[in-house]
Amino acid sequence: MKSVLSLCIASLFFVACKQDLKTEKTTITEAPKQQEFAIIIHGGAGTILKKNMTDSMEQAYKTKLTEAIKTGYEILKNGGSSLEAVQRTINVMEDSPLFNSAKGAVFTHEGKNELDASIMDGATLNAGAVAGVTNVKNPINLAYEVMTNSEHVLLSGKGAETFAKEKGIEQVDPSYFFTQRRYDGLQRILDREKQDSISKATAFYDPFIKDEKFGTVGCVALDKNGNIAAGTSTGGMTNKRYNRIGDSPIIGSGTYANNATCGVSSTGWGEYFIRGQVAYDISAQMEYAEKTLTDATQNVIQEKLTKLGGTGGIVALDHYGNPSMEFNTEGMYRAYMNDQGELTLGIYKENEN
Repeated sequence: MKSVLSLCIASLFFVACKQDLKTEKTTITEAPKQQEFAIIIHGGAGTILKKNMTDSMEQAYKTKLTEAIKTGYEILKNGGSSLEAVQRTINVMEDSPLFNSAKGAVFTHEGKNELDASIMDGATLNAGAVAGVTNVKNPINLAYEVMTNSEHVLLSGKGAETFAKEKGIEQVDPSYFFTQRRYDGLQRILDREKQDSISKATAFYDPFIKDEKFGTVGCVALDKNGNIAAGTSTGGMTNKRYNRIGDSPIIGSGTYANNATCGVSSTGWGEYFIRGQVAYDISAQMEYAEKTLTDATQNVIQEKLTKLGGTGGIVALDHYGNPSMEFNTEGMYRAYMNDQGELTLGIYKENEN
């Protein structure tokens, strides 16, 4: 009897030890390192091939991406909010003619520049957006003003411009947005329409134009208080008509942030990002299916978006500060910095960087 009792005690001890070891192993593998803060950005996605890029142009993009992300990084490092970091980082790219946003915006069919932007606060789920503005120097700042100083989420056109004036947001003459590179891009498309006798409706979706709309800029930041913010700003697509609005100012499509899951900023063919509610879908998969950020972004971009026929990509951070830079195009201008100040830069597919 004594032997049997001893054997039972030993067995229980073995089971307990095995369970402890199992629990310890599970804890180690399922608890990712929490970044104190982090920031990630994109400058657009599309057919970006190394063979088509001069060394000087490649360096120009890398320099501006570095300047932009370090602007937000310093804000976060010094205890600033993710919302401020997102705005100031995007401002750097909005002020550069390299990107299809504000200063470097593409032209509409009528030869104008119509700008869209949005921003979202992951702590409160509050959001603000503007669409079709033509004289606001930094549309992301106006989107923030809509979020914080109005009862609305999305303002457009003249109404948004009137609101900007009332709130003291910097406005400029529309000629400020003119760049020869973008204007020439429009002229090439208009010439193609004439030469090929393409109807206006067909030309809008012509494959030649397809790569003329990837240039949106965006940023996601996680601050020291654990708050995530995301923002996106764009000039839309070259040769757009009828005051077309893409995904960038649409909360859940171009921008989404939720402290419980992640922050996302999108870039690509907006119509498909709207249909797929890409940014929100990533967050929803994390919340309801308990997927990791990596699994969710791969599913949405590489499977669901691709199946729809959409092209583009996203940058995202989860609430741990882990990054995702997922795209199904030939390249995407992108950068990430963690709380150790380590910088990751990319333009092409991984094997071409």
